[in-house]
Amino acid sequence: MNLELFIARKIYFSEEGKRQVTPPVIRIAMAGIALGLAVMILSVAIVVGFKKEVRNKVIGFGSHIQISNFDNNSSYEAQPIAVSDTLLSFLDTFPGIRHVEKFATKLGILKTERDFQGIVLKGVDVDYDWSFFQANLREGEIFTVRPDKSSTEVILSRYLSDLLGLKVGDSFLTYFVGEEVRARKFKISGIYETGFLDYDKLFVIADIKQVRRLNGWDKEQVSGLELRVDDYDRLDPIAENLYFALAERHDCDGNQFYARSIKELNPMIFNWLDVLDINVVVILVLMLSVAGFTMISGLLIIILERTNMIGILKALGQNNTSIRKIFMYVSFFLIGKGMLWGNLIGVSLCLLQSHFHILKLDPSVYYLDAVPVDLSLLALLCLNVGTLVASMLMLLGPSCLIMKIDPAKSIRFE
Repeated sequence: MNLELFIARKIYFSEEGKRQVTPPVIRIAMAGIALGLAVMILSVAIVVGFKKEVRNKVIGFGSHIQISNFDNNSSYEAQPIAVSDTLLSFLDTFPGIRHVEKFATKLGILKTERDFQGIVLKGVDVDYDWSFFQANLREGEIFTVRPDKSSTEVILSRYLSDLLGLKVGDSFLTYFVGEEVRARKFKISGIYETGFLDYDKLFVIADIKQVRRLNGWDKEQVSGLELRVDDYDRLDPIAENLYFALAERHDCDGNQFYARSIKELNPMIFNWLDVLDINVVVILVLMLSVAGFTMISGLLIIILERTNMIGILKALGQNNTSIRKIFMYVSFFLIGKGMLWGNLIGVSLCLLQSHFHILKLDPSVYYLDAVPVDLSLLALLCLNVGTLVASMLMLLGPSCLIMKIDPAKSIRFE
């Protein structure tokens, strides 16, 4: 039988123990644990959710990896590459790549009777993955790209439709400036809204054959290829391997291929997201410190209240290590109760925010219209184990006070 655990349970669970072990300071200690764990759960869930949502929106517009002409600058007026069946077969079988799609871009000016706006016309082919825009479609429908027929239908953002007074079914003119000014008429088949205003302000999605015709390209020529990987955590090594695999390859026109990950194409956004991890670490350390110090004060009060019992146990031959175990067990019960409430509060708030979007955000600043949450079972388990272990380790020092208690004096202690 575990004598220390038996005595600790008697102290904590007995009616007498409840009266003595739960004064206001002990309740505050448990509240500190509960509040600290709840804040940590919310912090991790919000930051992970925020990073995931922003990352997915950037990837939705640009995929995981882009292959373009090595001589390209950073503008949307790209020098084309010629895509052969051999290159597509090579990419389809490349380790880690699950989908390949062609795209072409052209800068233009969308004009209506009341206003005008600069846009990027992004042409997509029959192999395009519409899942991102389908999930963010607010009105209308996605147009169909046919291999043998050019479509004049497009989808554009709600930002552009509201700015220019357009709706589904309307037609508009877009002007493209090159050696000469050319106009094209398009019809709106759908309106999307991602909340990522930096891109919503720009992109109008159209048939790639329209962009090829504007640029004077052949049917094999495109601005680039967009590749999706099967595991985002392996994006960097896959992009690096692909870069070197394409280093010696050229298209039929002698152009060299240039493979870049979405992180390289948008370094400022992804560096900003990485900085958020530092904020989470700071919050976790602060919350653990607050919870730990409140439990230290609670343990010291418990030891002072049980000074008489400690003296009697020492007089009966119980050693310091055994008595320390008793109070560490009591602390474990208190921490466990605080963590139970912390999990209940933290997970409940996450579920409420996830389903009802109570806390709103300004999309022009945060790229999202509501605070996102994403809490996995593994993250929740790690937070609980980390809080428990850190709190118990912090209590090892204060429990050494038991070694200083003299049995002869403590038995008379009131």
